[in-house]
Amino acid sequence: MGFTKLFNMYYKKGLYLFQKKIIFLFFVLICTRSICYASDIIITNLLCDGLTNPLGLNNTNPSFSWQIKSQVSGCLQISYKILVASMPSKLNSANADVWKSGKVSSANSVWIKYVGKNLSSRNKYYWKVIVWSNLSRDSIESGTNYFNIGLQDNADWKAKWIGLDTFFLWDKPFDFHSKLSARYFRKEFRVKGMIKKATAYVTGLGLYKFYINGKIIGTQVLAPTTTDYSKRVYYNTFDVTNKLNSKQNALGIVLGNGRFFSMRPGEAGVVKEDIPTITNFGFPKLLLQLEIEYTNGNKEIIVSDKSWKVTADGPIRANNEYDGETYDATRELIGWSENYYNESSWLPVDNATAPVGKLIAQPNPNMEIMQMLKPVSLRKKSNGKYIVDMGQNMVGWVHLQMKGKRNNEVKLRFAERLNDSGNLYIANLRNAEVTDRYIMKGQVAGESWEPSFVYHGFQYVEIVGLDSISISDIQGKVIYDKMENSGTFESSNLILNKIFKNAWWTISGNYKGMPVDCPQRDERMGWLGDRSINSVGESFLFNNYHVYAKWLDDIKDAQLENGSIPDVAPSYWWRFYSDNMTWPSTYLFAADMIYRQFGNKEIIVKHYPSMKKWIKYMEQYLSEDLIMTKDSYGDWCVPPESNELIFSKDSTRKTPGDFIASAYYFKCLTMMAQFAEIAGYNDEENRYLEFADKVLAAINNRFLNKVGSYYANNTTTSNLLALSFSMPPKNKRSEIAANIDKTIREKFDSHLSTGLIGNQWLMRGLSNNGYSDLAFTIATNTTYPSWGYMIENGANTIWELWNGNTANPAMNSGNHVMLLGDLLIWYYENLAGIKSIEPGFKKIEMKPFFSGKIDFVKASHSSPYGNIGSNWIKQNNKIVWEISVPANTLANAYFPCEEIMSIKINGKNPEEIKSVHLIKKQPGYFVFELGSGDYHCVFTK
Repeated sequence: MGFTKLFNMYYKKGLYLFQKKIIFLFFVLICTRSICYASDIIITNLLCDGLTNPLGLNNTNPSFSWQIKSQVSGCLQISYKILVASMPSKLNSANADVWKSGKVSSANSVWIKYVGKNLSSRNKYYWKVIVWSNLSRDSIESGTNYFNIGLQDNADWKAKWIGLDTFFLWDKPFDFHSKLSARYFRKEFRVKGMIKKATAYVTGLGLYKFYINGKIIGTQVLAPTTTDYSKRVYYNTFDVTNKLNSKQNALGIVLGNGRFFSMRPGEAGVVKEDIPTITNFGFPKLLLQLEIEYTNGNKEIIVSDKSWKVTADGPIRANNEYDGETYDATRELIGWSENYYNESSWLPVDNATAPVGKLIAQPNPNMEIMQMLKPVSLRKKSNGKYIVDMGQNMVGWVHLQMKGKRNNEVKLRFAERLNDSGNLYIANLRNAEVTDRYIMKGQVAGESWEPSFVYHGFQYVEIVGLDSISISDIQGKVIYDKMENSGTFESSNLILNKIFKNAWWTISGNYKGMPVDCPQRDERMGWLGDRSINSVGESFLFNNYHVYAKWLDDIKDAQLENGSIPDVAPSYWWRFYSDNMTWPSTYLFAADMIYRQFGNKEIIVKHYPSMKKWIKYMEQYLSEDLIMTKDSYGDWCVPPESNELIFSKDSTRKTPGDFIASAYYFKCLTMMAQFAEIAGYNDEENRYLEFADKVLAAINNRFLNKVGSYYANNTTTSNLLALSFSMPPKNKRSEIAANIDKTIREKFDSHLSTGLIGNQWLMRGLSNNGYSDLAFTIATNTTYPSWGYMIENGANTIWELWNGNTANPAMNSGNHVMLLGDLLIWYYENLAGIKSIEPGFKKIEMKPFFSGKIDFVKASHSSPYGNIGSNWIKQNNKIVWEISVPANTLANAYFPCEEIMSIKINGKNPEEIKSVHLIKKQPGYFVFELGSGDYHCVFTK
């Protein structure tokens, strides 16, 4: 029973004289219920630099985050204290010997910077947080977490780079389809007592697999993360205390080529077949340092040096990311990574030249096998070939069990589609051979295999060389960067649901230590333009913080001294510094995504100088009247008017490049002003804003048609950019939005007419300007061009082209993120109503589009503060809306009602609920601020 009802009941019974005492009594009771139950509040999900118990941090100034969970609504943190200690026994307010933050009055619980004593290489530190909330007089204490600091200085490394800087008769290292066999390294040693702790620091370039005493170490694959090795090299850290024997031990490392020894080495600076040569960094090389601490206090370091042995005459005869892996099982080195192996035929290692790049601990998780798939069909062709259908366009590899004669070669070739004759469609793979080869050893009991140093993008596998195989012998292994799913979405519209699923498979498959464009052909590069606003939509589905934070470093590394940023990063392709505005601007947009979606402002502070340098560099391309003249790609991949075309030839569909460049230049100036404020450069903020005003005036003077209320040549993209970047005068906004609506409906029959640039602003541009119904129609169309058209034509990932089933195969990848644009953002922010309005979802806007064309939406997003839920359904002329707001956050919930009395929350009038407050009434909406908790809302529109 609520307080108001209790008060009225007693008042009516004539207890007016005791009113004040009764009010006080019930105030105490209510407060007791809401304040004294500290056990209703817990602290969970403690993270250091966004990771759980990280090993080998390169950062000696890490950040701490935690989440609060409360059974009582309206929970807010009011202060915290962080403790860091050298051992668990000291982790208390009195004895914490590394850092005591003191009691800090702050509601922030994410990305709190460490400012204690200097943290030392190799050391393990323990930490916890104590929180005070508005619901409890007592503090709440977390459990204990830990983090390890890696090797910080060159002096910490006693190991030497080793390798085998040659090739063998079976290698073809500098052919266009280069083939270089894997290197196998080994070293035996004896331990000298009882082990207290053993830590291994390892990097193998391009890729490595690490064994101790014959057992694989770690769950990572295709490690370490790829970089521009002339700028930085990552090493990984492993706790191997329980992997060592008490006496004799053996270390084994296999090195694959990865992107260190290039897939297309060729000759430096030469372009073959119109394909730019990819940088070749040299032959594979290894660095390993195993540090052992004994219980008696002694220490020992086992390092890579001239005492190791190496061979390339092992089973992996070739490994090339584009072309596949060749494995000769007849040449297996049985027991090579175990003790007492006969290594007499192995070679002494070479002392290798260290890579130019700085050696640092890897800041992002490696790739792993994240999912297993079984085929849905297996069909034998008349020519003896088998065609396997995995049922899903996936990225990874196949694990195969088989029987056959010794020296029999089994070939696996991969493709996304079949042609009309039921064979693999490979025309869109360009010159990638995408073929794995396995030479059988002929075991009677059968043998099994999967590759180590390649991955493929495929749904179909062609298997040649087996007399028989069953569907149970084949397993698909899905590989991408280790990360959590952070979002769910379901609706009553099956097309929307299918697009969401297709997007999930597309995004996950293209996380490969960096966001790549595609996983199947001879490209697989970090094209900046593909991931601009798309990165925001991706962040609703995946906790992609680390892959994007790492990629921003790649972009920074690729920046030239003069400030130029390439279109592809890491910059393996030497020629892609085209100095356009749109692709390099992703540097700013991706940093902004991390700040807005994850709440870490340090990413802005870190990259602000490089961004500033780029903006300054681009000034040279301004005309005298402040129009940006440099554009390379236009509105890339506008839906062409004919199904066989890649690019439209209709000039009325093409947005002028100087307008796109100028609009993006203006947008980047306004973003730089925001970044300057975040980074603490207030004088620079003002200069950016003043210059942005001048550029905007120039754009409006040149491109705004005031009579027709449109920009440039009146394409959908030109008008969308203007609205999305707040460029038009206020009295023109509604007219320009109406013009967009009219153009799409009348000229394009309510279908897409935008390419990569326009798509990034399309769905929100329509919905946020009053045309949500049109946005919904576009999202759910099933005829060309649309996402639904892809589905109707068998797609289970997102295509590179709207007409990817009919266009020239030179550019029709079946697994490409770029055409998603802002669709996924629209799913969450507009259909479901989950939008961050303070960094990291500290404050949430919940304003769903309760469309008449859809019956329900169920969505959730795991934010830095906890899980956000928004599930609504239409029932009996009412809308039932289930809302979940995580602790230590607030949400502004928009109810599209004419009468406040039509709204019930948890069965009550809103004013009866302590954690609900009416904050404003605006045309068509009542807006309530909701504290944390779960809310069952029923209302009539």
